[in-house]
Amino acid sequence: MQTQKLDAHQPPLDEAAKADTSIASIHSLGAKLAVAELDVTVFDTMAPLEKDWRALERNNLTSLHQAYDWCHSWVSAYRRPLAILRGVCGLETAFILPVEIERVHGVRIAKFIGADHSNINTGLFSEHVLHGSGDLDAHRFAKSLRHALRGKADMLLLQNVPLEWRGRRNPLGLLPVVQNQNHAYQLPLLEDFEATLKQLNAKSRRKKFRVQSKRLEAIGGFDYVAGGMADEQHAFLEQFFAQKAERFKALGLLDVFADADTRAFLHGLIDIRNGDDFGLQMHAIRLKGENEGHIAALSGISRKGDHVVCQFSSIDESLAADASPGEFLFWQMISGLHGKGTALFDFGLGDQVYKRSWAPIETDHHDVILPVSAIGRIAGIAHRMITRSKAYIKARPDLYKFAQRIRAKIGA
Repeated sequence: MQTQKLDAHQPPLDEAAKADTSIASIHSLGAKLAVAELDVTVFDTMAPLEKDWRALERNNLTSLHQAYDWCHSWVSAYRRPLAILRGVCGLETAFILPVEIERVHGVRIAKFIGADHSNINTGLFSEHVLHGSGDLDAHRFAKSLRHALRGKADMLLLQNVPLEWRGRRNPLGLLPVVQNQNHAYQLPLLEDFEATLKQLNAKSRRKKFRVQSKRLEAIGGFDYVAGGMADEQHAFLEQFFAQKAERFKALGLLDVFADADTRAFLHGLIDIRNGDDFGLQMHAIRLKGENEGHIAALSGISRKGDHVVCQFSSIDESLAADASPGEFLFWQMISGLHGKGTALFDFGLGDQVYKRSWAPIETDHHDVILPVSAIGRIAGIAHRMITRSKAYIKARPDLYKFAQRIRAKIGA
């Protein structure tokens, strides 16, 4: 599950070398795949694919961000043009890549649906393809995708893809990729909470929890709210928007949750329930006593199978900030997930101190870059350069802090 960490000092491969590396990878992974005719069709609506889509998403290793209901909530809110790719080998649906078209600086980019607010993307593949025994020919894979998107997109850009996920190699790794500047952080959930804590500095973690508990009790106590009625869940989400807006304003950053479409999408996720799985569930630390009803910390998590992803979190720094209510909330959530069929708590993308303190596993993500047109080739080169520059900066703490200060000043 853990992939090799980025070595920012290693010189980047040029386009030709990267292509050669990709082809070598294609041969090594695709040697067992029978040569068959691959037919890729583009769909501009989701409904015709629903049956096959839901069948493929049952695989426990498929990201919840490619689940039908998740994508439907995004499409209902944003209504961007769709170019969903279905690959068929023989009589079998080999894969579905749920993509939408976004125009950026005049370039038509085919991206995963909801890519701007997803933490991990895998696409949807049949078991035959995932096990390397299907009828997918890797050379035809890239060629067929280009052919299907011709006239609809200039570039296929599939971001935040782990090339290896929980012991399984992703077929998207057969395509040309560049390592994303962001990594993701995960905590395996073991047989009980005590066993899970032993992966960390358990003694220090317990001591910190006791201190946080005493500080919260000293100001009147708290309630931990996990899930709940729909009305309360939607109200918590609105409070998260308010808390996050204050935080972004203080940092001089753009509020990525400010637009109405994003808020409609996230509210739509709250209404997704399928057995133990859920699109979005809000958790909160709510104070008592003289601070009755005050929400000190909020977090939104999603679940598919045994995989739980933290989508976002926030705190109200005006009260009880010294109790670290955000980290205290993570303790409550993680401990409460034991015994409920969960195996992995995913803190998502982005390098933060609290994530490293909780997560013993760091997973590299990659971006698939497949040009379709001439302008797409130029855009692909630009994306590689920008991504590698960001990775270079993030790998150097002093330079990264300087870049953050500049970013805050210009409000980027």
